[in-house]
Amino acid sequence: MIKKTKFKDLVVHINKPYKDKRGYLKELLKENKLKKKFVLSILSYSKKKVLRGLHFQTKNPQGKYISVLKGKIFDVAVDLRKNSNTFGKYFSCVLSERNFKSLYIPAGFAHGFMTLDKENYVLYSCTKYRNLKSEKSIKFNDKDLKIKWPYKNPIISKRDKVAMGFAEYKNKNFK
Repeated sequence: MIKKTKFKDLVVHINKPYKDKRGYLKELLKENKLKKKFVLSILSYSKKKVLRGLHFQTKNPQGKYISVLKGKIFDVAVDLRKNSNTFGKYFSCVLSERNFKSLYIPAGFAHGFMTLDKENYVLYSCTKYRNLKSEKSIKFNDKDLKIKWPYKNPIISKRDKVAMGFAEYKNKNFK
């Protein structure tokens, strides 16, 4: 089942599990339902209280389909599409192996997540290849975005520590 959000093209996909006494099977991604082609899959592992993001690409922005294989995350997408009614607003939800939810984030959003369990395996399916030279970050705790993260003082990368603020992003003209 696909659940629309107030953000154009950003949807929550609730995957139906097929359960029996052995466990379950769930279909994570159906390109024909989303009408998108995915060219790259990435797996990340993180321990508890790790925050990854808020990441985006200035060239060839990616749509991302996010699923949690093990664990639980607080997932965030920030609308960076300057002509959008929801520009500068964020969407958040909890994705976990138990709630069977996945999230499709269209190109033009910054994405990040905070891990909530001891072990977290997150699968990203992307509509474009990574362009390392155009990867950028916005501060996860930017005062203008006002994102309510579950934990204070998360574990973050050096790159994310020096990320730009949202005001700086708005003033840049990325090509």
